[in-house]
Amino acid sequence: MGVNDRIYNPGAKVFSSDREEGIIINPIKEEQIHHGIILTTLDKVVGWSRKSSMWPLGFGLACCAIEMMCTAASRYDLARFGMEIFRSSPRQADLMIVSGRVCQKMGPVLKQLYNQMPDPKWVIAMGACASTGGIFNNYAVIKGVDKIVPVDMYVPGCPPRPEQLLDGLMKLHEKVRKEGLHYRRA
Repeated sequence: MGVNDRIYNPGAKVFSSDREEGIIINPIKEEQIHHGIILTTLDKVVGWSRKSSMWPLGFGLACCAIEMMCTAASRYDLARFGMEIFRSSPRQADLMIVSGRVCQKMGPVLKQLYNQMPDPKWVIAMGACASTGGIFNNYAVIKGVDKIVPVDMYVPGCPPRPEQLLDGLMKLHEKVRKEGLHYRRA
């Protein structure tokens, strides 16, 4: 916060080291202590902030991508959970939603995008194809995206409804909130 972000209080104490930076510090009176003070742990604050500010990277490859796009539309409204838009750059995202079948040629691209995402990062495998390869029993389709990147949440279905993706996102939010500072990736 800069000088312009502070509210001027004529009765505030200004310390000599703060005069050089232009920071005004308001004294706390004893009768004001019970108003506006929150006691919590850093772990809980970090977990809450990570849960409340996930930015998804949409990796739509097949019919599941249509359902993923519907989830972001006005009827289901992902903006309620702090996910207004799907990021187009992996460097701006911390949640990858892989929706659809992943072929052998797309595997290295998926891995590269995952590696470009900043830590901490999470992955949702949306649909039967992303989770297990689906109905495609041939050499070209990878049998589960977890063979390429670690998956945090699986959303079953062919294709899964937007309500199912929202349920998976809520369960992932709960998992992230409980992690706090203790983020570990296998």
